[in-house]
Amino acid sequence: MNDMAPISVTREAVSARAQNLVLLAMCLGVLIAQVDTSVVNLAMQPIGAALHASVPALQWVLDAYNLPYAVLLLAGGLIADLYGRRRAFQIGGAVLAIASLGCAAAPSAPFLIVSRAVAGVGAALLVPASLAIIRIVWPDPVARRRALGIWASCNGLAFVVGPILGGFLIDRFGWRSVFFMVIPLAFAALGLAAAQVPESADPVGRRLDMPGQMSAALALGALVFAAIASRSGADVWGAALLVSLAASAFFLVFERRAGATALVPLDLFRGRAFVAAIVATAAMTFGIYGMIFLLPLVWQASRFLVASEAGPALLPCALVFFLVSPQSGPLAERCGVRVMIAGGTALIACGLLVLATTAAGRPLVLAEAGLALTGVGMGLNTGPLMSVAVEAVAAARSGTASAVINVARMVGATLGVAVLGALFAGFGGGAEGLRAAMLGGGAAQLGAAAFAWAALRQA
Repeated sequence: MNDMAPISVTREAVSARAQNLVLLAMCLGVLIAQVDTSVVNLAMQPIGAALHASVPALQWVLDAYNLPYAVLLLAGGLIADLYGRRRAFQIGGAVLAIASLGCAAAPSAPFLIVSRAVAGVGAALLVPASLAIIRIVWPDPVARRRALGIWASCNGLAFVVGPILGGFLIDRFGWRSVFFMVIPLAFAALGLAAAQVPESADPVGRRLDMPGQMSAALALGALVFAAIASRSGADVWGAALLVSLAASAFFLVFERRAGATALVPLDLFRGRAFVAAIVATAAMTFGIYGMIFLLPLVWQASRFLVASEAGPALLPCALVFFLVSPQSGPLAERCGVRVMIAGGTALIACGLLVLATTAAGRPLVLAEAGLALTGVGMGLNTGPLMSVAVEAVAAARSGTASAVINVARMVGATLGVAVLGALFAGFGGGAEGLRAAMLGGGAAQLGAAAFAWAALRQA
């Protein structure tokens, strides 16, 4: 740990050209983590046919990545702070690339599920490290917001590239090819990181908090499992939720006792700006992931669009997100992060409410307008949300702060699919089910927008 550079990497220490290359490496990192999520959805049918996988097995092909990703994000952020942010980024990228090779070569569904879980471990190291590196390399808040806007746009790019390129590869080369596409991107990110990213760490007064890590892993894992298993029966869902609540209580006790050496120092949550960012991020992914899950399902179930048409029909959301995100930094300078975060979240609510007025996603032009509004909202608020989260803490805790904001993102996404999916089913599916789910998602966005507006004003 003594060979680590100090955390105060200045703008003079990293030239403008080197900053651009660092940003490219970080963008490639988040791109491979997100593409790995978006592209696999298209391959479910051919994977099931080739590996003779049941529907529950296919669900775990998707969720095996999300579960360790969400559970280990906190540990990934702390490891980056303790042992080196560049090192954590590189190890995470290497693990993700190796696991993707395992997925591509999988001879059976269980092997594929295990490989996907290992890929989730790699993402849990890579993503918080990438956000923490941006916090260190761009010490100036204005320049950092611009960098974070570009970094955030790669989330949208992943949802553009994934369905288009993934569909092409599956048609031409089979489902295994979608896992190979991650590998060259990972090697490019690793090469750039080795050449351009300065190492930084802050081990002084910090340590691996095993009681906190174990209780956090159990709390998050049980919560995510409860969301995944919400249709398996009240007993399974209720037991998992009780385990999550009990583990959360133990986590708070352990972290309070650990003080400054805690996995997640509880004083992080004394800052209203940080709490506002957590709430708005969780609400955003709650609505967006529920929408992305349900809308194509309704289109295909009603035979309005087939699978090859439903994917491109979602592009207005991802494409607008990708185009707007790089402008969020300059806009935040003019309007303020409070307007960007609360306004962007409110625009997502408007998009979901527009979708609620459709009849099972028809007419298509109205659904596309709703999707575009959600994309604008995400583009405006994602970069400022990340900026507020990492600026609300000292640079020494940048890895921990970025891990917490990404935990909020993952938990919101998982709960969005489960809760809005349950609303959809509870109202009989179809047009009424979609309307109820979109109204629920819109209400969550409006509540989060109001909370962020009030909290950021006081902050």
